Amino acid sequence: MGADVFVMVLVHPQNIKDWEVMDDLQVEMMSGDNSQDLTIPGICEGYLLKRRKWPLKGWHKRYFVLETGILRYSKTQQDITRGKLHGSLDVGLAVMSINKKSNRIDLDAGDVLYHMKVCPRVPKRSESKHTWTHTCSVRSLLLMLNVNVFIFLSLSVHASLKSVHDALAQERQRLQDTYHQSTTLAEVRVYAFMETGLVYEMCVFICTVSGNESRHTPSVTDSAAEYFDASDDVLNGSFSESESGLSEGTTTSATREYRASISKTPNCVVPKNTGRRTTLAAHCPDNAQVGLMQILYNNIGKDLSRVSMPAALNEPINLMQRLCEELEYSELLDTANNTQDPYQRMVYVGAFAISGYATAHYRNRYKPFNPLLGETYECLREDKGFRYISEQVCHHPPISACHADSDNFSFWQDQRWKNKFWGKSLEIMPTGMVNVTLPRFGDHYEWNKVVTCIHNVLSQQRYLEHYGEVIIRNLNGNACTCKITFVKSRYWGSDTNKNEVQGTVVDQTGSVIHRFGGLWHEGIFCDTLPTPQCIWKPNSQPKDYYLYYGFSSFTLELNELTPGLKPLLPPTDSRLRPDQRMLEDGRVDDCDKFKEEVEDMQRERRKQLAKKGQEHTPRFFKKAMDSSGRDVWLTNGTYWKVRENPGFANTHNLELW
Repeated sequence: MGADVFVMVLVHPQNIKDWEVMDDLQVEMMSGDNSQDLTIPGICEGYLLKRRKWPLKGWHKRYFVLETGILRYSKTQQDITRGKLHGSLDVGLAVMSINKKSNRIDLDAGDVLYHMKVCPRVPKRSESKHTWTHTCSVRSLLLMLNVNVFIFLSLSVHASLKSVHDALAQERQRLQDTYHQSTTLAEVRVYAFMETGLVYEMCVFICTVSGNESRHTPSVTDSAAEYFDASDDVLNGSFSESESGLSEGTTTSATREYRASISKTPNCVVPKNTGRRTTLAAHCPDNAQVGLMQILYNNIGKDLSRVSMPAALNEPINLMQRLCEELEYSELLDTANNTQDPYQRMVYVGAFAISGYATAHYRNRYKPFNPLLGETYECLREDKGFRYISEQVCHHPPISACHADSDNFSFWQDQRWKNKFWGKSLEIMPTGMVNVTLPRFGDHYEWNKVVTCIHNVLSQQRYLEHYGEVIIRNLNGNACTCKITFVKSRYWGSDTNKNEVQGTVVDQTGSVIHRFGGLWHEGIFCDTLPTPQCIWKPNSQPKDYYLYYGFSSFTLELNELTPGLKPLLPPTDSRLRPDQRMLEDGRVDDCDKFKEEVEDMQRERRKQLAKKGQEHTPRFFKKAMDSSGRDVWLTNGTYWKVRENPGFANTHNLELW
């Protein structure tokens, strides 16, 4: 039986400053006599700091145990002993990235993502609960994982690559002697920890064991593809309800009842025939062959808003239009403005805050265009009774500001998006507050947004979830507060447990006045209203929606450009952006070329402003400070006035493309 072995090693220098993934660099085998003894360690356990899941801010101390390739954690060692786990992760299926400057270790297993931090010092023996401890006298761990067996060996921090080679040579021989021909892949991971618990070296090895048939040595790309597409069928994670502040009785069972009630309820909002388009000019492109893995793999831990992506990965709307999608169910705000009871009013505002996430359920294959600095977008919806304007007001960091108003409400926000790729998962973290005012009662509601995560982003089994807490406050009244929890999916459960959302409206004393919940992609039910009812249910998806980027009927209309509308728009409107229109028309290659030209023009404009010592000044929004001292972008009230008189065609406009 023959065998082909491909070895990938990366040793990170001590002065590394940024996040680093364990890269795949092919190296030559080393030779020599200066090897060190390798000892099989026992269980590795101790305290680490783990980032909070709810609401993903701050850190808490958790007790971790690493045994036979499975990393488990709980609050205390006693909880581990009693089997009371908060979570577990198969380290062998995870991508590991480190940040030495901040003592951070991140593990991404696709369905579960752990952010951990180690203590910056080595405690005394009496303080061993603050650091890793194990039965061996060595300082670090060499974890070797293959398909059928877990092998743990210890490795000194000062071990040379020669020592690693010797260990692998022995393992290779063992694989050849032990494994049968059906064995196809063995993954071997090496983790070495400094005395502080900080990762010092890490080497990743992928060994392909073949039968008698001839095999070629796999390339870096081939091996990395196998590595990232490892099976996710293994139970590789769990979630603790105690960390969410919710119990099983207040989530799954309640959601099951809500869901049953929602399924019996007709759509709360019946979409009207707007007379607008119901399809796009071309189907969405097949981007399965786009080298997404290489793009993301080279940018692990970085903000992807600064990374230029191929056009085939985009959808033909931009981030400002995405913000407008949050108004698809603006009827909920109309209802809130006509509801006398302040507690019931808060329920409808809470349902509106949830409804903005629904369209994301069908949108995990493509990303929106990043707006250019100074780009604008308007949406005038007489059928819904609102008008909307947005502008890209800042480039670094990218900030999109928007404002909408109607007879029943005003809506505004400025959003900054941070996108981080962790190896198998892509996290989208919005910052900035959403604001809604209801003129009839003088209410001013303000709330935050939750994290959106796309799991298994490099495979065809990717899926999307939202998690975290939304807190809605009325800044002009303290009668009640609303707390909405987007529950992180339970990894041992079925798909019916995903996308849970639970909300409560509490009075000044903290007493629960209303409860509501359901699934953010199926609907919300409230059983504490005078008449228990479904208060929101998303509209049905249009025919063949999958062929058109998963767009809803409302989204299909956002980029439509009618002959009568074109003369009224400023030349900076997104509907006039050529590369975005090319993608909508199916001209992907042309879009790629023009997109590069547009981005070059933007860089040149910024360079010219810098030479003059000037900064870009937004045209329709102004910077201000809110009641909490945060910088915000508010409308200056000029857009619709200029549109009416003298008209944008009679004013000076930026040339963006």
